[in-house]
Amino acid sequence: MPTIMSQFLEKPVFHLVGEIARQRGVRTFVIGGYVRDCLLGRECTDIDIVVEGSGIDFARAVGEKCGRQVSYFPSFGTAMLKWHGDEIEFVGARRESYRRESRKPIVENGTLEDDQLRRDFTINALALSLMPDNYGELVDPFGGVRDLAAGIIRTPLDPETTYSDDPLRMLRAVRFAAKLSTPELEFKIVPESMESMRTLSGRLAILSVERIAEELVKMLSTPHPSMAFRLLDEAGLLPHILPELSALKGVETVDGRGHKDNFEHTLAVLDNVASVSDSLPLRWAALLHDIGKAACKRYDPSIGWTFHGHDVVGSKMVPSIFARLRLSQEEMKQVRKLVWLHMRPISLVDDEVTDSAVRRLLFDAGDDIDALMILCNADITSKNPAKVARIRSNFELVKGKMAVVEEKDRIRNFKNPISGEYVMQVYGIPPCHEIGRLKEMVKEAILDGVIGNNFEEADAYMRKRAPELGLNEK
Repeated sequence: MPTIMSQFLEKPVFHLVGEIARQRGVRTFVIGGYVRDCLLGRECTDIDIVVEGSGIDFARAVGEKCGRQVSYFPSFGTAMLKWHGDEIEFVGARRESYRRESRKPIVENGTLEDDQLRRDFTINALALSLMPDNYGELVDPFGGVRDLAAGIIRTPLDPETTYSDDPLRMLRAVRFAAKLSTPELEFKIVPESMESMRTLSGRLAILSVERIAEELVKMLSTPHPSMAFRLLDEAGLLPHILPELSALKGVETVDGRGHKDNFEHTLAVLDNVASVSDSLPLRWAALLHDIGKAACKRYDPSIGWTFHGHDVVGSKMVPSIFARLRLSQEEMKQVRKLVWLHMRPISLVDDEVTDSAVRRLLFDAGDDIDALMILCNADITSKNPAKVARIRSNFELVKGKMAVVEEKDRIRNFKNPISGEYVMQVYGIPPCHEIGRLKEMVKEAILDGVIGNNFEEADAYMRKRAPELGLNEK
């Protein structure tokens, strides 16, 4: 009788693996994430096959049979090939032990049972037999199917042992909870695991920043990333990874006047962005857009709490955060710009919208203007429906104004009509500071609407202002 797993077990590679296993007299299983996703009814193209024996030798035999090139990783005891759109990794079953100062295990050959014991979570320890005599038989020694149905993230062994051995598993627990949750079923990390994380949070120090960053990126890429960062906070892990974000937590009250919880606001903005965009830089910008508020928080008895300048301060913090996590410098530039500009469209909503202000926003944002507007819309998290409706209505007016100005003045990818070479030619001068100052005058005149964004008006304006700098036509 067909089951939910039937379609996942009909891949040609599984039958081929089973036949080679029969010929060699070894046991082989598909294990881990593929089985988990199979049971959840999700598509998965990453397949892990564990062999009781040499995974590399077994992969070589499979590659020869199916005519596919095999990539070998002897230092890890693994091999990988691609076939029919799947990425299939082979590894020998093994048992592991750890030294406290390192997450790199001491590895020995083992059985399927040993291999399942070393897995991070019960839902990732599930295995399906690929041997012809019991093809498709589920091996579930830790109740992984039960935990999947209940939405539980649980370790096969005592969580303190599991997380102490490899602290990366704490981050993976958070990531899987966020990744697997759906509107129908929210995955939860069991209380004993959460308690062990709080106890062992300092063990994150033995991880490489690259592995931490990789997990953070995966958390940000989930449908509702706020869940991951809230769990990081609850588990006591967030201060060890993003202390700047942790510093936004809490509400301070003076004379009965408080401010909103900027941590919770940030998570709301992040989910708002995630609901409309898969852009990783934009999601980073949402996570970090208010990062400067902790440093800029002030209480003024006349007006209450203020965070003046947090956009500028936050933008200056972005490079150090990205450098610490060794993230892409190109993405950092975009994130920094979005954090720096995220208050500008809001100010256009609050004040009279002039063409000059719109031109300057378009000039500063450049190609990131659309991402900026998504971020600013996501930043509207008020619980007052009337206030939200008013701001969104004004926002539409600003967007309309931007479209008109962009069509008329072509500012988004602004290029000064006056080049340095042209200035040197007209005035017969070598490279000097005056050239840059004159070009800046022309640019400012265009942005202020004094002249149009075209060569004729820019040239006339240049010739008018040049004498102020001591430049005269030759």
